[in-house]
Amino acid sequence: MSTPDADRQIADLTTLLDISRRLGATTELVPLLEQIAAASNQILNCERTTVFLYDAKAHELYSQVATGTSEIRFSADRGIAGESIRTGDVINVPDAYADGRFNQDIDRITGFKTRNLLTFPMRGHDQALVGVLQVLNRKGGPFEERDEDLADTLSSLAGVAIQRQRLIDEYAEKRRIERDLSLARDIQQSLLPQCEPQVDGYEIAGFNVPADETGGDCYDFLNLGNHLTGLVIADATGHGIGPALLVSQFLAMVQALTTAENDPLSILSKVNALLGDEIPNNMFITSFLGIVDSNAHTINYLSAGHGPLIHFQRSDGSVSELQADTIPLGIIDPMVVVPPPAIKMEPGDVFVLITDGMFEWMNESGEQYGIERIVDTLRDYPEASAGELIKHIRSRLRKFVGNTPQPDDLTAIVARRLPQ
Repeated sequence: MSTPDADRQIADLTTLLDISRRLGATTELVPLLEQIAAASNQILNCERTTVFLYDAKAHELYSQVATGTSEIRFSADRGIAGESIRTGDVINVPDAYADGRFNQDIDRITGFKTRNLLTFPMRGHDQALVGVLQVLNRKGGPFEERDEDLADTLSSLAGVAIQRQRLIDEYAEKRRIERDLSLARDIQQSLLPQCEPQVDGYEIAGFNVPADETGGDCYDFLNLGNHLTGLVIADATGHGIGPALLVSQFLAMVQALTTAENDPLSILSKVNALLGDEIPNNMFITSFLGIVDSNAHTINYLSAGHGPLIHFQRSDGSVSELQADTIPLGIIDPMVVVPPPAIKMEPGDVFVLITDGMFEWMNESGEQYGIERIVDTLRDYPEASAGELIKHIRSRLRKFVGNTPQPDDLTAIVARRLPQ
């Protein structure tokens, strides 16, 4: 014959099993927290339950679900909830306002009057702190020892369920970010030239390999008509989605302006003014705009913070390393610059543009690849096409750096005048 205590234990166990099943079936965090609060109210016969989640980084407790109120956030060192975290114990307070640990601010915020409360920490399967569960105002008087036992069991179920759901949410968010970045990468790569330009008497090629899913480098070839071809390369500070958006904006401006004019100084000056407040204070863009004239065999250009510019002269094997003509875009407006003389391209000459990610990449000994090794490649392959030179430059760079991870975006343009 069963006794009232045995019947009650069976009823409690049945309720806990049902709660466990419901918690396992919930697949979103807020509904899960609502289930926990409702289950606590039910099994502990109380008026209100607050689920406080623990923010380890801020060392704060906050509620996304507090039955009958809105979000609450406070230091994890405060109140009875903080005490429960420090001790790891279930804390039973029969008279809230008679206990000096009770944080009366929450009642003042919510307008709720707490008479008694039961507080217990929630931990995950690895005993990592997940939060605190606080049940208020047991109907029929202060909480009893039986309630403490139920609360201890309930907190274990709730802690594991919350930890599981957080991991699921983090994984889902990570996958979403990865998909978004992959899409951003595809879009950015689609904006780069998809084929080499066809220029009489010249070979022109380029490549771009971002360090992250998206990069802060870009390049482009512009068909300007009348034997003119634009070469554009730019590098926004940093790498990732922010710089990627910035260089995409830069490139769109250059493409728009070159439909009406072909003076690099005028175009980059206008881009610098248009960017204006668009560039954050801690960012800038190094950029180069050159106009190849395949009739005059010259490159009229301006470099805003981008360098060095490498001009290999095939006739005597000499190399000129031209420096930037002015500071990067996004720092000072108007630009102050004296336009440089045009580069004269003799038969077999090669002009190379590279971003700093190439020559600053270090090997396992901490040595940078440097400009000289790129120059050596030009001298070692004087008959190579523009595309072949890019392959040689990339191959030698990769061999030099070995297994060191790519720290920055890699971008290059090679323009070669064909030998007569």
